[in-house]
Amino acid sequence: MDLESVTGKNPIKKESWKTVLILAYQSLGVVYGDLRTCMVIGDGVLTPAISVFSAVSGLELSMSEEQHRYVEVPVACVILVFLFALQHYGTHRVGFLFAPVVMTWLLCISAIGVYNIFHWNPYVYKALSPYYMFKFLRKTQRRGWMSLGGILLCITGSEAMFADLGHFSQLSIKIAFTFVVYPSLILAYMGQAAYLSKHHILESDYHIGFYVSVPEKIRWPVLAIAILAAVVGSQAVITGTFSIIKQCSALGCFPKVKIVHTSSKMHGQIYIPEINWSLMLLCLAITVGFRDTKRMGNAAGLAVITVMLVTTCLMSLVIVLCWHKSVLLAICFIFFFGSIEALYFSASLIKFLQGAWVPIALSFIFLVVMYVWHYGTLKKYEFDVQNKVSINWLLGLGPSLGIVRVRGIGLIHTELVSGIPAIFSHFVTNLPAFHQVVVFLCIKSVPVPHVRPEERFLVGRVGPREYRLYRCIVRYGYRDFHKDDIEFEKDLLCSIAEFIRSEASRCSQGENSEDDARMTVVGTSSKSGVRMCENYQDSFEMEGTSELREVQSSERVKKRVRFVVPDSPQINSDAREELQELMEAREAGMAFIMGHCYVRAKRGSSWIKKVVINYGYEFLRRNSRGPTYALSIPHASTLEVGMIYNV
Repeated sequence: MDLESVTGKNPIKKESWKTVLILAYQSLGVVYGDLRTCMVIGDGVLTPAISVFSAVSGLELSMSEEQHRYVEVPVACVILVFLFALQHYGTHRVGFLFAPVVMTWLLCISAIGVYNIFHWNPYVYKALSPYYMFKFLRKTQRRGWMSLGGILLCITGSEAMFADLGHFSQLSIKIAFTFVVYPSLILAYMGQAAYLSKHHILESDYHIGFYVSVPEKIRWPVLAIAILAAVVGSQAVITGTFSIIKQCSALGCFPKVKIVHTSSKMHGQIYIPEINWSLMLLCLAITVGFRDTKRMGNAAGLAVITVMLVTTCLMSLVIVLCWHKSVLLAICFIFFFGSIEALYFSASLIKFLQGAWVPIALSFIFLVVMYVWHYGTLKKYEFDVQNKVSINWLLGLGPSLGIVRVRGIGLIHTELVSGIPAIFSHFVTNLPAFHQVVVFLCIKSVPVPHVRPEERFLVGRVGPREYRLYRCIVRYGYRDFHKDDIEFEKDLLCSIAEFIRSEASRCSQGENSEDDARMTVVGTSSKSGVRMCENYQDSFEMEGTSELREVQSSERVKKRVRFVVPDSPQINSDAREELQELMEAREAGMAFIMGHCYVRAKRGSSWIKKVVINYGYEFLRRNSRGPTYALSIPHASTLEVGMIYNV
């Protein structure tokens, strides 16, 4: 008799409902996360455009309405081009100017706000009471609700505050915002409200904005400070766009792009050339196309409130999944904050035809790119897993691998850190010969500035000793310089020799070294027992080390490197034989073998899948960045093996 028949209750039912709810939350979080990401990228286009254009709009006070239209747009475009052209220098080179500019701007708007409050309407402080907000909405009704879309511009930029985490701590950001930024903004807006309370009838004047409330004597200095502050504010959003695209690329949700780390100390300071110039072109297109801060404001407002609304939804997931609080608390949280943000969101959405369509269009394009790339990458990974070569298949071939082993070393580049790539079996089954020494080479970038030479190489063995198959993982920091092919070959060979020596030492002590998954961190020290002879006009010997002696010679002198295994009682006969074979293979030459895959939708797939894989993913793959190590490989020694992935 089961528990359910006795108690009349199913004890698993409650847990199953909880599991289903968590899975639903996670699925919803993925969709919301992608939407928020695309909106933040779109905001990286809109914020520089509206920030610079609104700052430059102060020129309208010194010229007629007809004249400023022909001056405002070119000046804004020049500043935008200058802004994006400076990105490759990195934030750390010009960052020392940011704090003085921002502090000057905040003090400036605070002082102007205090002046307007005492000069025009000292009682404007009463507007801080929420009572007047409800009174305004009750009196204006639909018109007041529609005006909420413009109020969003007061909080533009707060959604990109996460970008500052790459430069400052959370505590410093909280202190700066609470005690400096927020009071300055409140004083500035109160001052503008005080001015407008006495100058709300402007039927014959088209000048309505921040610069109207600025005293005439200081308008030009304020204009210059405003432009500098707009550049600094845009810099934060651009940096945030770089950061979020880097994270998406690392997660396989965005095509591979070139990431340049501009600082050796701060890991978050990066520069992406392709994204930088794409953002610049889009900013210029919006500036030239709209030529109006009102429509730009509608577009930026919808992007900002969408990011905030989605962030609120994601915060409810954090409450349940990360903080392990009750679902009821998450629902109350999203109901309270979400209802307020939904009110602003609806007010922005009705201005779809007045510019609000831009962030939606940009987000849709970025969303399609992300989903197509992620779907194609996932299908390619599934194909790799399903066609992964097992070690039993390799053992069944025997030491000769069922083919002729020719002299030389074959370096097979792969992204796999374990297992045998399918490209190897594809090569072996279609060609009758392969090199006597095979190295599966995997180059990885790690999130540290530099990797010490003695910790750079991870070396292991694939299969038994007589197979002469090795796996080598090479780790580079984001500020490490990738050596040329000759230097890299010497370091790689010394690391494998050191692995053979250390493995022989472990075997002599009775340790088991037949574990294929075991990787050893080795350096390229002289303990490997390999001597390296560099021949110029005269030959001389030097110990093998990764820090090679620099020899001043003309470009006409040909450098030739030879490796010799010296007689030493510390190296047993098996290890000596293996080292000798490794040296002979190096003397015969080294070939770089790279896989080139063509992803195609298999027969019987739907037309949507064929379009996504055969055209969308293939287009993105052809135009995305390849592996960085492929740029330094000598073309004369490179062999590219093509393989079709039918997914």
